[in-house]
Parts: sequence; C-alpha cells; structure tokens
Amino acid sequence: MSDQHKVTVELGERAYEIHIGSGVLPRAADYIAPVLARPKLAIVADANLAETHLPVLQATLDGAGIAHDSFLVPAGEASKNFHQLAELCDWLLAQKIERNDCIVALGGGVIGDLTGFAAAILRRGTRFIQIPTSLLAQVDSSIGGKTAINSKSGKNLIGAFHQPDLVLADMDVLKTLPPREIGAGYAEIVKYGALGDAAFFGWLEENGADVLALDAAAMAQAVTKSCQAKAAIVARDERETGERALLNLGHTFGHAFEALTGYDNTLLHGEAVAYGMVLAFEFSAMRGDCPSADAARVKAHIAASHLPASMREIGNGKFAASALLEAMTQDKKVQNGTMRFILAHRLGDTFIADDVDEDMLRAFLLAQGAQDA
Repeated sequence: MSDQHKVTVELGERAYEIHIGSGVLPRAADYIAPVLARPKLAIVADANLAETHLPVLQATLDGAGIAHDSFLVPAGEASKNFHQLAELCDWLLAQKIERNDCIVALGGGVIGDLTGFAAAILRRGTRFIQIPTSLLAQVDSSIGGKTAINSKSGKNLIGAFHQPDLVLADMDVLKTLPPREIGAGYAEIVKYGALGDAAFFGWLEENGADVLALDAAAMAQAVTKSCQAKAAIVARDERETGERALLNLGHTFGHAFEALTGYDNTLLHGEAVAYGMVLAFEFSAMRGDCPSADAARVKAHIAASHLPASMREIGNGKFAASALLEAMTQDKKVQNGTMRFILAHRLGDTFIADDVDEDMLRAFLLAQGAQDA
C-alpha cells in the first residue's frame, strides 16, 4: 500500500483516517476490519453501483469473514428525504445493527449524507464508514461529519454532525464517472484554493486540465491537498462555530439555484458551488472587498473547467431576483434573521460577512441576469 496517501482528521479520541489512492476499494476489508467491534456491518449503496463497485466491496468483506447485507438507495438528490430515511432506518433495525456496529456508505454525497444521518439517529448514534465514489464526495462531503436530508424549505436543513470512523477514497472508481460528475467534484477542489490557498489555486490554473482528465499524479495531489485542507479546518472548528463556515464559499448563492431548479439533474451540487463562487467573488468586488482581477481569475478558471460561470448557463437561465433572495433566507448560516455570506478579500483570503445589504444584493443579482420579479 506504499502508493496510498493518508490524512488524519485530528479530533482527539474521535480522530479518524482518510485513505486515498488507487486500489483502495478491493482492499477495503484491510482498512475496515481493525475498526469493527465485531465482524458484521451493513452497506448502504447507490443503486447505480449494484453491478460495479458493490460486488468489489462485498468480495473483500467475504474474504475477511465480515458478515454484511446491503440496502440500495435510488440515485439522485431526491433520495435525501424523510421517506427514504425512514425506510433505511427500519431496514437497519431489522438487520439488528447495534450501536457499536458500522454502517458503510458506498456512493456519492447523497448516500453519505443520508447514511450518516441515519447513523446519527439510529439507537441515538451508530458508527459509520464513508466509501465515497464521486470526486465531490471524496474531497468534501465524506469528510467532517456533516449529515443531512433535504426538505421542501431547502437543502440539508435537517441533519446532525456525526463523524465517520473511517474514509476510503479510491481514485480508480472515478474512472467510471461521466465528465460532468468529475467537473462537479472539481469545483469543490477549486473551492479550497479560492478560500484559503492562493498558491493551490494557481497550481490548479496550471494543472486543472490534468485533474479533470484523471491524470493519476495530478488527481492524487489535488485530492490529497483538498482532504488535508478540510481535515485541518474541521479539526479546528468541528461544529462550524467560526472558521469552518468558510467551507461554504459559493454555497449560499449555489443552494438558492439548486432549490429553484428542484434538486434535479438540471444543476449538480458542484456546478451550483462553481457558479456560487463566481458570484461570491464578483459580489465581493462590487462591494469593494476584493480586487476585480481576482474575481475575473475565478470566473475564467470556472469557465475554462467547463463549469457554469453565468446565470444563462443554468436551466433556462430565467430566475427571479425575489425567488433567489427568498431561497437565500433559508440558508443555514442565517442568524437572527440576517443573511451571512462567505465573501473574499482576495484569492485565498475569505471572510464571513453579516453586513450584506439586501438592496445591494438584489441589484447585484439583477446585474447578473436575474429578472426583476
């Protein structure tokens, strides 16, 4: 396993490891067995993986003598709902999963969020393991213990902080993803450079095409660097009382567009974050917080990465400013009825802004192409 990279999320007694590299999934049992209280677990998997990655995981568990059963979840953001959560919890209880047993989430961010939330509430807290199969999940959602489902009021508004016991990120599984999914995950990689590491952003400007093409060396460096960045922030601010909120760069804007497109295939989460970062930097420039040249660099790199960099690229391009503002008021960072945004002083230097003027924000959205309604 010399070709593997290991990142530790330092949370004292609840610290856990992220293993990154090629060939991790076929050897998953080697990593999983040491964290099990007994040789039994439950697998929650994206139904689209039933013929590809799930058999690989089942084979390595069988070889290690670890008993397992699997529950398949329909692919897509729409599965993060109360009905699916209830079905999953009922199944886990029927499997007699105990508090010290592990539930394995095999899939992208949807599976990780749903499974993690089920683990958080089952028997008041059950252990779980993340095996992310999308790039976005490998560099972001599988790390840090944020778990949630969606509601009609917005995305990820019902959930809990519940840290995994282990994260296994196999680079090889990414080869089965369509380019659009890789691009959505790449947006989260760009986020780490934009929010706190200008040198890494510069590296991505030079090497991003290789990452998107799944070049092994470039991909390993980008994923490892991203995991290190998130692990460090989570270790310092596990429950998002301060610095961790910076990881939401682009999300307040992005979540609003996700809500208005109905969480369907019109706009993937990473695509929403990509455009949200463009807006965050351009709004920062409009306010005088950030050099316009930095905002232009962010927009140029997002566009060069074939991610949405303008409103007209999302759905039919028609969004009412009032509807966008209403969606933003449901953002999880709202405090005392005041919207809070992650804005930028410059590339690699972001801050939490709670002084956003709604009239200025409306004017900004209109200037970006929103409709005056």
